[in-house]
Amino acid sequence: MDIRIGVTQSVREITLEVEDDAAARKKIKTAVDAAISGATDVLWLTDKKGREVAVPGAKIAYVEFGSPDSDKRMGFGG
Repeated sequence: MDIRIGVTQSVREITLEVEDDAAARKKIKTAVDAAISGATDVLWLTDKKGREVAVPGAKIAYVEFGSPDSDKRMGFGG
């Protein structure tokens, strides 16, 4: 599953590929909720390769969950 995180005052977004199962999705959503609400100061996520990423909770503009193949379209038409 792909996760895209928008950061305030930054034109780039953070993109991570993480495990795609129900337990992982719920754990990540809980961590995002805690960071956005202020319960924790930093959102820590680990991608499939084991790299850890920290995002200050106060700087999170949006978080988008999706499948890795959803945006990979080519060609013309709708």
